[in-house]
Amino acid sequence: MEISLKGDKEFEEIPSIKTKALRINLNEHIYGTFAEIGAGQETVRQFFRAGGASGTIAKAMSAYDKDFSDAIYGMEDDGRYVTEARLHKMLDHEINLIEERLTRDKHPNKLFFSYANTVTTIDFAKKYKGHGWVGIRYQIEPNQDYNEITLHLRFKENDARLQQETLGVLGTNLIYGAYYKYNEPKKLLRYLYDHLDKDQLEIDTINFSGPVFEEVDNRLMSLQLVKNGMTDAVMFAPDGNNVLPARVLYKKNILALRGSFRPVTKVNMDMFQRSYDMFIKENKVDVEKTQVVFEITLSNLRAEGEIDEQDFMDRAKLLCSLGQTVLISNFQEYYKLVEYFSQYTKSRMGLAMGVNNLVDIFDEKYYRHLSGGILEAFGKLFFKDLRVYLYPMLNDDGSITNSENLKVHPRMKELYKFFKYNGKVVDITDYDESNLTVFSRKVLKMISDSEDGWESMLPEGVSKLIKEKSLFGYEAEEVFRNE
Repeated sequence: MEISLKGDKEFEEIPSIKTKALRINLNEHIYGTFAEIGAGQETVRQFFRAGGASGTIAKAMSAYDKDFSDAIYGMEDDGRYVTEARLHKMLDHEINLIEERLTRDKHPNKLFFSYANTVTTIDFAKKYKGHGWVGIRYQIEPNQDYNEITLHLRFKENDARLQQETLGVLGTNLIYGAYYKYNEPKKLLRYLYDHLDKDQLEIDTINFSGPVFEEVDNRLMSLQLVKNGMTDAVMFAPDGNNVLPARVLYKKNILALRGSFRPVTKVNMDMFQRSYDMFIKENKVDVEKTQVVFEITLSNLRAEGEIDEQDFMDRAKLLCSLGQTVLISNFQEYYKLVEYFSQYTKSRMGLAMGVNNLVDIFDEKYYRHLSGGILEAFGKLFFKDLRVYLYPMLNDDGSITNSENLKVHPRMKELYKFFKYNGKVVDITDYDESNLTVFSRKVLKMISDSEDGWESMLPEGVSKLIKEKSLFGYEAEEVFRNE
């Protein structure tokens, strides 16, 4: 029997939280459990208070005691409780219980779900504002496999009670969206903030899986988080799944490369490899605890007007195919990127960049919004344990520009010298000269104009992928031969 979730009469454009909970409660088919740890039972409370909950809530629980929690869900290898792994164990356990305790013979039309969260709210010293994992595993057809939406949030409020209430609203929005907006995942993302302000919480990771989300690319969902202002940066791994930046960057040495990567070229990979070889030889750099990040800024994605999502996906696929971790950020200035990394590590950091990028860093116009101007920005950028690895530039006359002869604005000359001669800027000297004539924009134009020879400017395997997937507007030419 097919159960329709789309046929219900639509409520007002932004239904209240009570209305959302009541609509779920009044749907006779939706039935499941709530398991909440760390911030009260704030989500299920919305459903109890809305009325009609007896037909929806099979069980609500909170295993606050760690021993009880371990006895129910098992122990984590790292001994932590507010983790993605913990959330998945909670969802696994609770869904299995529903399936064990309720037979399909007796409940042929029920759409089972399990909602779970594991969070920590602000501490008494107000030093750590708190964060958490929230998720739902659910069906939209009785005999269909389960779908899943999981997300990570960071609280911004300075009061534990307010954070609890915020969590309850978010949880209700998630459950409502999962059932009534699953066919429009981009809208579902935006609706998570119904009756919430971006000053209350940040969502920095989200993943969709299951039969109704087969066509959803989680990298594209990551982009929406930044695009919608839900977070300043998101990260995805080479496998294409979104990952929590804190988990990847925590206490790591970080080497970052910013670029358009449209497409990624040999010069990008040469810059990466040469700077990496130099970085891991630095004092205080442990190669086992080093993370390389390829970063694309939102302003770069908007370089030609509105964000072209297909163009973004083309870049992402190529970087992932090369085994790279990608960060999409809203940080136009480098000092903001370094500040962001500094949230997670105090270890040494490196930035690999070309000459033009370094010249831009020393341009005052980018810092007029700061009360302390460029000096404030440089204090945030260079007082950290950071070093810039500079890739040279080939000039039209055949000469090379590097850190020794690059020209900054006359007012910035002494400032530049200060950082240069204090070892904050070092030249990449062992580079491949043949790459100095390679530019992404040139390759892109050759692809769009169907010119020959662009393949040799790209890393091994990249041109093949561009052709196979028809990336960046590549069109395969069919050749007909008369035998």
